[in-house]
Formats: sequence, structure tokens, C-alpha cells
Amino acid sequence: MPVAKNALDQSANTKNQGGIQSLEIGLSVLDVLIDRHEPMMLKDIAEAMQMHPAKSHRYLVSLIRKNYVRKLDDGRYGLGDRVNALAALGHTELSQNNLLARLTQVANEIKDTLNCGVQIAKWFSEGPIIIQSVEPNSPISIITRIGSRMPLTTSATGQLFASYQPDAVIQPLVTAEWQSSNAAADMTEKWQNFAQLQAKIRTQGYATVTGDMLMGINAITIPVILPHFANSAANLSASSDKTASEALPLEYAITIIGTTEQLPMSEQQNVVEQILAIAQRYQIA
Repeated sequence: MPVAKNALDQSANTKNQGGIQSLEIGLSVLDVLIDRHEPMMLKDIAEAMQMHPAKSHRYLVSLIRKNYVRKLDDGRYGLGDRVNALAALGHTELSQNNLLARLTQVANEIKDTLNCGVQIAKWFSEGPIIIQSVEPNSPISIITRIGSRMPLTTSATGQLFASYQPDAVIQPLVTAEWQSSNAAADMTEKWQNFAQLQAKIRTQGYATVTGDMLMGINAITIPVILPHFANSAANLSASSDKTASEALPLEYAITIIGTTEQLPMSEQQNVVEQILAIAQRYQIA
């Protein structure tokens, strides 16, 4: 990886300028993990650093001791809580740019845990758009193309966003979807039923679909709740009031998608708990 090599070259060039070469190399190891956006095996880190694995391991041990790196059960190395805490500090443009990298880390860990596809969506004026997809290591992979707009009425992603946005924004978009599908049912009745679904989603804190978009494909979507909205999120979890949800600006959501075998709805609660446990470690839930 060129970034790591350049960092080593810079370390050598600044050795006589009062810097600490070992510290710079250690930070370069950390840079490799940050740039990769997902956990890595020791041999891959060593290759990126152009360094013997034993030497790379010593730097990783030090970074683990200071909680900048953590070792996963499968032997890979990922970013530690200190890095995640630094990424969460402030709300500058830089930290916003780092948010997608953090969400991608979460998506990769969920993918490795559940062996399902994971996608990240962001809310835009026309609806939720997929901005990142992570494909599982499986013969069967369900992935939505980046840039796709998710329907508000039939996708877990859309239903979740529809439940966390003002009715004045959502109702025209939902009505347009129903009209485009030539739905003959009474629009007032359909909206009342949809409002009940919104309330249910806000109460439980996530959305699910079972074959609503594609037969045999299930999906679960959770909202991305950043630390500075934690109090609003706590209030929201205790209430299904639409006014409470409008006070919580939902910009991002994470969706897990798979076949009925990969993502059985009979295990829904257990799956949601696993997803939330991973998201909470990264301070986004």
C-alpha cells in the first residue's frame, strides 16, 4: 500500500529532525487499518507495511495496549475504541467524512458475524439512497447497487426512514409510490395503515420486511443514532409519538439483507441484538 511506504520513507527522512521513528511507524500501522476500513489479518498488514510479520505484530501489541487497535476472535485486527472515540469528537466536516468510514467498519463486522449482505443508506430529498454495500463471503449474495433509491413502502430501509421523517415530507412520496403501482385501494385507508406501521417501527426501533420487495428475501434496518442525538433517541424509544421522531434528524441507516435461510425472521430478536451490540461499540446506536 503506497500510503504505508510513503509514511516509512518520511520517517526515515525526518529521523534527524528530532522525531521518534518508532512512533511514526506505529502510527503508519494504524493508518493501514484506517485506510482499509475493515479488519485485517497480520500477514496483510505486514504486506501493506512491507515489514516482517513479527515486527508488525509488536507494533500491533502496543496499539492494542493503548486501545487504538483490537484483535478479533478470528485473528484479524480492527480499530479500537480510542480511534472510534476520536472519530466521534466534534461535528466538523472532517468528522462527517469519517462517519462513512466508521459505518463501513460496522457493516463489515455485521457481515462477518451474520454472513449477510449489509448496505448503508442516506436520506436525500427524493428518499433514501444506498451509498455503500458490503457483500458477504457466500455463494448467495443479495446486494443493492450503490446509488439505488429504496422504496418507502416495501423496503425495510424505506419504511424506517419514513417513520423518522415529518409526515409533510413522507406522505407525498408515499402517495406517489402507491399511485405509480396503480393501487386501487382507498388512499386514506392506506395511509392510516401505513401510519400504524410507522408507530410500530418507532416503538421497536427498527424495521423489517419478509419478502415484500423480493420473494424469499428478508431485511432488517436499524437507524444510525449519533452520540449528540442520544437523549432524543432515548426519548424516542419510549414513545411512538410522531412529534418525537421529527425532533430526531435521521440521516443514515444500516440494512442487513439475506435469504430466509441466512436471515430467518424466527431469529429476528436475536439478530437485532447482535446488530445493535456491534453498532453500540462504534457509538452509532
